[in-house]
Amino acid sequence: LERFHARQLRVSPHVLGHSKAHVGRVVAELVRAAKAQGLQPGPLALSLRGDFVRIGSAYEQHKVRSPDCFDILVPLRLPPHLEPQPRCADGPGPCGAFVCGLRARDGWTRRCRPFAEGFCVELQGRSHLSSGLVLRWFQGHLQRCLGAVRYRLQERCRVSLSACPGHPPTLHILPCSDYVCCHISMAVRLIPAIPLGDALYLTALPPEGPHGSLVPEALWGLNASRQEQRLLGWLKEQAPASSCHLKCLQILKGLRDLRRHGLEEPFCSQWGRVLSSYVLKTALFSLLLQGPLEAWDERFLVERLEDLVLYLRDCLRKQVLMDFFLGNTSIPEAVALPRFLKEAAPVNLLSAFDGPTLDLVAFQLISTWIQAPHIIRMYSSPRYLRPVPTP
Repeated sequence: LERFHARQLRVSPHVLGHSKAHVGRVVAELVRAAKAQGLQPGPLALSLRGDFVRIGSAYEQHKVRSPDCFDILVPLRLPPHLEPQPRCADGPGPCGAFVCGLRARDGWTRRCRPFAEGFCVELQGRSHLSSGLVLRWFQGHLQRCLGAVRYRLQERCRVSLSACPGHPPTLHILPCSDYVCCHISMAVRLIPAIPLGDALYLTALPPEGPHGSLVPEALWGLNASRQEQRLLGWLKEQAPASSCHLKCLQILKGLRDLRRHGLEEPFCSQWGRVLSSYVLKTALFSLLLQGPLEAWDERFLVERLEDLVLYLRDCLRKQVLMDFFLGNTSIPEAVALPRFLKEAAPVNLLSAFDGPTLDLVAFQLISTWIQAPHIIRMYSSPRYLRPVPTP
């Protein structure tokens, strides 16, 4: 396991540092250009707030394999007279989805109609912000600003923007050979986000639910990445200097990815969705707070990794793994949570999957752990490690 982590999973801090710095500079240029183009948006349009938020495994020290994919939140600004009013969505839809009502400070008037027609959908007689319409506007806005950025950056890198319907646009960066020492082409997912305050954001949900059902364009997901980063920072302070909790997460993600090569559809896709990186991270958070953090010293790597696998297996068999932040009252007081998160309804991350699927994933997870050396040897050839092209 140590050799597997060192040779195939561990990302070079030097390369990752250069990649993050380069991504930060390029995204800053693009956001600056997009904000400048919308400096006079008027009272009836969206605009960019002018900053961006780095999220995901590359910025939480548990990225695996290669520093070539990054996630960036791009906060948007609503017209000055409108305020978001999110609430849990009722009826069918992904578990934990939200709808975003809008409150006009002076009441809804005729001047609000153009914004409502361009960015809202009607639900129960009220206007709600549409994630689909906001996403399409954001894609078009960035595409129009790309020309100025491409010209300014042409000596450092080549940039392009691709968009898949219903998904955030992806910025592709290819550094010039004489500019940086790490010549890696990078893909940066730019995610439009509606700020709610307290470092919470609403982001568009994927266009399809777990079972292929279409997600209504009025639904949003709640992003608490900043709270996750705060918790990881607190755990780093409390745990031993040689703690292996992030290494356990990396190895489990690596084993999950290798095991996928031996599975057939449709179970292969279900395997990846059930054991998503967010589910694995949630299980790690829950397990870390159950016992003494001294037990996560690197000397006990195999024992703690086995504990994590067994904990996940039990969650899958019980068909319950609660979201760590929504409605969780057992989070340490040192990690201050916004009131909105504390009062939210608890969410079961596994509720979207049926019992037989979760039982089969639990069986394959234990099988993967028992056969880990064999799986690592079998699927660690260059043929299997070749990166999957970014859509």
